[in-house]
Amino acid sequence: MRLFWKLFCSMVMIAALACSLGGFVLIDGQFRAGLDARAETVMTENALLRRTLLRELQFSGGLDRAAAVRLTEETFATAEERGITFRIADSQGQPLAGSRLPVESGLARALGTEQQGWELLQTSGRAYLHASSPLALGGETVYLENWQDAGDLFAAREEQYHVFFYLLMGLILLSALSALAVSAWITRPLGRLSAAARQMAAGELSQRVEVRGSDEISCLAQDFNQMAEQLEQHMRALTDTARRQEDFLRSFAHETKTPLTSIIGYAELALSRPDQPGLVQESAACIFREGRRLESLSRKLIDLIVLENERLRLRTVEMSDFLEQAAAVLRPGLEQAGIRFETRIAPGTAEIEPDLMESVCLNLLDNARKAVEKEGLIRLDGIRTEGGYCIRVTDNGRGIPREELARITEPFYMVDKSRARTQGGSGLGLAICRRIVDLHGGQLEFESELGRGTQVLVWLKGEENA
Repeated sequence: MRLFWKLFCSMVMIAALACSLGGFVLIDGQFRAGLDARAETVMTENALLRRTLLRELQFSGGLDRAAAVRLTEETFATAEERGITFRIADSQGQPLAGSRLPVESGLARALGTEQQGWELLQTSGRAYLHASSPLALGGETVYLENWQDAGDLFAAREEQYHVFFYLLMGLILLSALSALAVSAWITRPLGRLSAAARQMAAGELSQRVEVRGSDEISCLAQDFNQMAEQLEQHMRALTDTARRQEDFLRSFAHETKTPLTSIIGYAELALSRPDQPGLVQESAACIFREGRRLESLSRKLIDLIVLENERLRLRTVEMSDFLEQAAAVLRPGLEQAGIRFETRIAPGTAEIEPDLMESVCLNLLDNARKAVEKEGLIRLDGIRTEGGYCIRVTDNGRGIPREELARITEPFYMVDKSRARTQGGSGLGLAICRRIVDLHGGQLEFESELGRGTQVLVWLKGEENA
C-alpha cells in the first residue's frame, strides 16, 4: 500500500475511533448521571413515603403489620392518581398491600433490617427504578417499596445514539476530506524526491529538490541534495580519473611509438646499407639517441610508480644552503645559454627529503629554462613563512594558458607537445614534482600569463608543523 493511502486510512480510522469512543463515553456518562439522579429521586420518594406512613400509623394508634396493610390499602389508590406507585411486602418480597410491581424482585430479601436500597428492573422493553426500605412494626419487619418508570432515560439514550450515528458519519466524511488534503500535502515532497531519484538513476546527476521548512521531510530533502552533490562530485572525479587514465595510455603509447619507430627504421637502414660506414654510424647514433629517450621515459615512469607507495623519512634541512646547491647545478648551463639567473634566498628550515626535493627544484628550473628565450630571466627565491618555507621559481618566458594550468601536472600532459619533444620533454616531470610535494605534506601552485611568464610556488612545512 502506498504511503498516501496508509496516511489517509490511518487518519480516518483514528478520527472515527476517537469520535466513536468520545461520543459513547459522553452519551453513556450523561445516561448514568440521569439514572443516578432518577434513583436519588426514587430513594427520596421512598423516604418520604416511609415517614408519612409511620406518622399516620402513630396518629391512628397502631404500629403493627395489620394497621400498615389497612392504611396502605386506603391510600394507594389516591397515590396512584398522583403518579406514586408503592406497596408493602413481607421479608420474602411477597406483596401485602398496594400496587402490583411490574417485575418480581428480590431486593427486599437482599436488604437487611436497617438497609435501604434501589435497583433497576427491565422487562419487555420497559425499565423501572425500584426502591425498598424496612419498616419495624410490632416486632415484625415489612418493606415499603416504590418504583418509577425509567423508560424515558433509555429512550433518550437511544435517540442520542441515533443522532450521534449521523453526526459520526458526517465527521468521518469531513475527516476523510481533511485526510486527503493532509496526505497529499505530506506526500508531495516525497513525490518530488522520488521523481528526482528516478532522474538521477537515469543519469541526470544535477537533479536537486526544493527544501521547504525544517521538518523531517525537509531534512530528508536536504540530505538527498547533499547526497546528490557528493555523488555528482564523485562521478565527476571518476570521469576525470578515467579521462586522465585514457590520456595517460594514449600518451604513453604515442611517446613509446615514436622512438621505437625511429629505432626500427634506422636499424633497417643500417642493415640494408652495410657498405656505407657513414650511414651506418649515423643510424647507430640515432638508435642510441632514441634508446636513451626510451630509457629516460621508463626511468621517470618507474619514479612515478615508486612515489605512489613511498613513505618518506623527512629531516630538518637549512633551506638556504640546500637551494644554493640546487642553483649551482644549473647555473653554468643557464649562463652558457645566455639566460640570466638570479637567486634571493632567505635563511630558514623545512622538513624535507633532500634528494627528492632537489629533483623538484631541478625540474622546475629546467621547465623555466625551456620556457624562456635567449637573454631571458629566471629567478629562484627562498622565502621564510610563518608556517614553514616557500620555494618560488619565476621566469619571463612564454607562459601557460589559463585553461591549461589545471592539467599541467597530469602524466604525459604537455602544453606545446612539439616544442617539448624537441627539447627532450616527456610530460612526466611536473607529475613527479606534484607527487613529491604531496608526500611532503606541502602544496604546489602555478601562476602564469601568456607572453609574460610563469611563477611556481612550493609551500613546505617548517619543523614545528611537519
